[in-house]
Amino acid sequence: MAHLISCQSVGKDFGAHHLFNDISISISDGERLGIIGPNGSGKSTLVRILAGTLAPDTGIVAVRKGVRFGYVPQEPEFDPAHTALNAVLAAIADLHEEPYEKESRANIALSRVGFRDFDVTAGTLSGGWRKRLALARELVREPDLLLLDEPTNHLDLEGIIWLEKLLVSSSFACLVVSHDRYFLENVATDMAEINRVYPEGLFKVQGTYSEFLQRRDEYHSARTQERESLENKVRREVEWLRRGPKARTTKSKARIDSAGRMIEQLSDMQSRACERTADVEFSASGRKTKKLVSAEGVSKELGGRTLFRNLDIVLRPGTRLGLAGPNGSGKTTLLRLFAGELAQDAGTVERADGLRVVYFDQHRAKLDTNVSLRRALAPHGDSVIYQDRTVHVAGWARRFLFRADQLDVPVMQLSGGERARVVIARLMLEPADLLLLDEPTNDIDIPTLEVLEDSLMEFPGSLVLVTHDRYMLDRVSTSVLGLDGEGGWGLYADYSQWDAARNEKPAPKPLTPANAPAPPTPSKKKLSYLEAREYEGIEAKIHEAEASLTARQAELSDPAVNTDPIRVQQVCAALQTAQTEVDKLYQRWAELEAKQT
Repeated sequence: MAHLISCQSVGKDFGAHHLFNDISISISDGERLGIIGPNGSGKSTLVRILAGTLAPDTGIVAVRKGVRFGYVPQEPEFDPAHTALNAVLAAIADLHEEPYEKESRANIALSRVGFRDFDVTAGTLSGGWRKRLALARELVREPDLLLLDEPTNHLDLEGIIWLEKLLVSSSFACLVVSHDRYFLENVATDMAEINRVYPEGLFKVQGTYSEFLQRRDEYHSARTQERESLENKVRREVEWLRRGPKARTTKSKARIDSAGRMIEQLSDMQSRACERTADVEFSASGRKTKKLVSAEGVSKELGGRTLFRNLDIVLRPGTRLGLAGPNGSGKTTLLRLFAGELAQDAGTVERADGLRVVYFDQHRAKLDTNVSLRRALAPHGDSVIYQDRTVHVAGWARRFLFRADQLDVPVMQLSGGERARVVIARLMLEPADLLLLDEPTNDIDIPTLEVLEDSLMEFPGSLVLVTHDRYMLDRVSTSVLGLDGEGGWGLYADYSQWDAARNEKPAPKPLTPANAPAPPTPSKKKLSYLEAREYEGIEAKIHEAEASLTARQAELSDPAVNTDPIRVQQVCAALQTAQTEVDKLYQRWAELEAKQT
C-alpha cells in the first residue's frame, strides 16, 4: 500500500528536556495505527508534527501529494457562541461549493456523529459531545488520514463503542493515540509504542494490540538474552584489561578498543532497560466496620429528570463497585451522594461514624494549576507524611516518575497524564475507608494504569469506580451497577453481563404526547378482530421499518451518494419518510397496547 505520510529520523526537544530522537514511521492507505507510550514520551507532540501544527527539530516529514488531513486534539476548541452547524460549516468555508452543498455536507457529518439538534451552541455541550463535534468538523472535509489524540476521553461507553464502529467502517486511514486497551484491540490494524527503551525510540508491529503485546514480550526477551550475553563478554574483557595488557601490538590495541565499545554498548542497553513505573498504593484506615455506606430506597432527580429511583446498595470493606451508564445517567451524582456532597430526594443513606472518604474528581477541580509541582505535592513544606513515615518531596515526586528539575515547574505546564499523577499522589496521603474515583484513567499511560489497577484490587476498604475503560472495569470491579438514565438500575456480576443486558432490545414503551390528558381509569377496551390481527403483525412491521431507516442512514455514509448533491437530497427525503413511518408505527403500537386488557 502507498504511504500517505512518512517521517524519517524525526526528533524534538523542549528546552533542556529531550522528548525523542531519530523516530521513523509511516502510515499507509487504510491503515489504523494505534500509538501508546509512557506519559511524557512525546505521543501528542508526534501527532502534532504529523498534523503539521508543530515543526520537528530534526528529520523530515514527507506527505503524499493531495492528501487531506483531519486532526482532533485532546481538548478541541470552539467558539462557544457558534452552533454545531456553524462550527462544521466554518471548517469548509474555503471550499468552492454552493452554500446548499456545504450545508448538506455539514448536515451529513453532524448526523454521522450522532447529532440531532444542529442548532445547539458549542458552549452548552458536554465533553463527550464536544469530542463528537470535533470529529464532525474533520469528517466534513472527507480526510484521507484522521489523527486522533486520546479520542475516548470524555466519551461514555456507548460513545466509545460508536467511535469504534465509525473508525472500523470508514475508508480513511487513522492514527489513534490512546490508553484504552479494549478500544485499541477493536480498532487498530497496526500498533506502535514510543519509548526510550527501544534503540530507535519506537517499536511497531503489524497486528492488533494483543498481537503487539506478544511481539513486544518476544522483543524484550530477545534483548534480555542479548544483554546477558554481552555482560558475559564484557566481564571477560574487563578481567583481561585488569591484567594490564600492553597496547604495543596491533592485536592488543584492537582488543582494547573493542572492549571499550562493548562496555559502552552494554551501558546503553542497561540504561534503556531501566523502565520505571509509578508506585501507587492507597492508604486504608484499617476500619473493621461491616457497613460503610448503606443506601435504601434512594431516588434522585436532577434538571427535571429522574436519574435513579428506589436504589438499594450496601458498600462494605472489600466491595469494588463499578458504575456504568451513558453520559448524564447519574454516575457522578451517585458518587457525590455517597460522599455526602448531595442529598437524596427520597430514601435513606446511612454512613458509618467518622467515615473517611477520598474522592478523585474527573475535572481535577481541587488541583491548583498555578502553583509549582513542589507545592502541589507538598503544600505545607518540603516533605509529606505517608503511612506514618516522613518522605522528602523529591523522593515523593520520584515515586510518581517526576524528575528533580520539574519540582519548580508550574502544574499548568504539566501534561494531562502528569496532572493525573499529581492528584493520585495527593489522594494517597489521605487514609480512606471509601475511595470514590470518577474517571481516573483519563490521560494516564498504560503502565501506570496497570499499577493503579493492582493497587485498587489490593485496597482493603470500599471502592466505587466510574470509568470508560472497559478493561479496568472488568479487572477491578467485583460488581457493576448499571444506570439507564431514566430512573432504572440493575446490579450485574461484571461489565460484560451489563453490556449484554442493555443490548437486549426492550419492548417499545407506549408513546403518549407530553400535553395529552391523562388516560381514563375505567376498564380498557378489548381489541376487535381486525385490531388483534394488526397487533400481531405490527412488531414485524416495526422491525422492517427500522431496517429501512438503517439502510437510508447507511446510504448517507456512501461516498458515491454524499458527493452527489441531488442524490443527497433524495436520500435525506427518503430518510425523513422512513423516520416518519417508524414513528407512526410506534404510535399505533401504543394505541393498540392501550386497548389490551
